[in-house]
Amino acid sequence: MSSLPFFVCGLSFGFIVSYSVLQTNFETNTYFRMTASNQITEPPIMELPRADASLPTEDRRGTILTKDRFPKVRVLCWVMTAPKNLQKKARHVRATWTKRCDKVLFMSSQETEFPTVGLNVSEGRTQLYWKTIRAFQYIHKNHLGDADWFLKADDDTYVVLDNLRYLLSKHDPERPIYFGRRFRPFVPQGYMSGGAGYVLSKEALRRFVEGFRVGKCTHLSSVEDMALGKCMQTMGVEAADSRDEKKRETFHPFPPEKHLIKTLGRKQSWYWGYSYYRSVEGPECCSDLAVSFHYISPNDMYVLEYFAYHLRPYGYQYRFNPDSLQNNSEKTKV
Repeated sequence: MSSLPFFVCGLSFGFIVSYSVLQTNFETNTYFRMTASNQITEPPIMELPRADASLPTEDRRGTILTKDRFPKVRVLCWVMTAPKNLQKKARHVRATWTKRCDKVLFMSSQETEFPTVGLNVSEGRTQLYWKTIRAFQYIHKNHLGDADWFLKADDDTYVVLDNLRYLLSKHDPERPIYFGRRFRPFVPQGYMSGGAGYVLSKEALRRFVEGFRVGKCTHLSSVEDMALGKCMQTMGVEAADSRDEKKRETFHPFPPEKHLIKTLGRKQSWYWGYSYYRSVEGPECCSDLAVSFHYISPNDMYVLEYFAYHLRPYGYQYRFNPDSLQNNSEKTKV
């Protein structure tokens, strides 16, 4: 049996059945409120279980909270955004998964009251790598002691922090290593997809910043993820295998339905050549302990929040086996 209940069955069924319902709810203000100018105002924020010390070890569904289980897995999350996306995208990220980060920073070209950190760079796709460089330099200077792992995500990426902490719990943050969805071309050891998100160890962050300080790394391309991957290899940072024990991917560059319902082969032909490992469509595409999905709409941020942290089959509880942290956590029927 798989471990934490996640996207494989419930999510694929839920997206198919509930998408049209949620779309209607969006239009009729059930999930979001619209102003007269057709702008989205702040939605009601769902009160979800947060993994902090004030909570009991197990919530009412029997799930052991991973921040209690892995208290030393400190994750700083930084989200790449832009002024025009703060109300359209970034605030829905802030209202959902980033609440579980040990620290969260929204990085933009301008400082705002949102709040965002202004990186003194221009906007546009050609500036994405400059944003990444400046963001990691800022974090290294101001927040190196606040975490041991440093996650970069876009403002349309959804991340399950509990699963990320479980993945990272088996690794030393003082080792030069980073995780994500591993792509193949251009970098011999591969590099991590920017859209799916990637996470650097503390030592990897140090080496990235050092690479630019001493001139070993440069802004060699506007392709953010590939260029960062080149610097990682130059500085001796390992591009790690982020798959689970059944060799299923945990970081995903597309929404769940694209992986689960076999549409990538028809519409994203480039993807097959980029994947470092053999790609699979259908139910075996994705780990039960999946970490991230990309191209997630504001609506679906809340859908994923519900499926990940609320929906449970009646009669089941899910627990980590504390005696087998090197293996998948166990699911027990009660």
